[in-house]
Amino acid sequence: MGFLVKLAGKKLKDIEVYLKTAVDFIVQGKIISFPTDSVYGIGGDPQNLEVINKIYDIKFRDRSKGLLLLVSDYEEATRIAEFNNIARKLAIKYWPGQLTMILKKKEPCIIPPEVTAFQNTIGLRVPKNEIILSILNLLKEEGHFGGIIGTSANYSGEPPSISGEEVTKKILSPIDYIVDGGKSKSKLPTTIIDCTSQKIKFLRIGEISEEEIADYLSE
Repeated sequence: MGFLVKLAGKKLKDIEVYLKTAVDFIVQGKIISFPTDSVYGIGGDPQNLEVINKIYDIKFRDRSKGLLLLVSDYEEATRIAEFNNIARKLAIKYWPGQLTMILKKKEPCIIPPEVTAFQNTIGLRVPKNEIILSILNLLKEEGHFGGIIGTSANYSGEPPSISGEEVTKKILSPIDYIVDGGKSKSKLPTTIIDCTSQKIKFLRIGEISEEEIADYLSE
């Protein structure tokens, strides 16, 4: 197992060096683990084919199932995905936050097709958790794509991890850098919506309810 850094309870200005190290590791093609708005994730550079393959291998994940991406902001999301009016409206309201959207990929796309299991759609979210959002913003500020693969830190089919310590116990494959921001505040997963057409489709109900989204879109 790689480095485990414990950052729970610390202010962002006091942990900048650790966040910068996480960015360096991502750029170098290494795998990191990090807190999100719900459970812990593992990820890395979504433009690096070796990283993509490593993550599938670490999770024992079926390669016919694509990987979600976490991005720094709406602007960065528009570099790789197409937003219709509904998706744009949802992004304004719920990003950063607990909503993952399935969108049509822009073609040609800077993200290799292996990330999305060769499908023409991609799952994206702007996280609210300040640790991972700061890492994404640093990536963008340094001139890299402001996004990483953001899949849950567990073997496929097993319960997700809710702390950095749990990641070290659950996943035996080498993860280069584990950012421990303390226990997850919410065990509820993100809500996932297919926004590829004008009629949205709920694929998973999580922190944000179907009723809340329906009420918002009907306003």
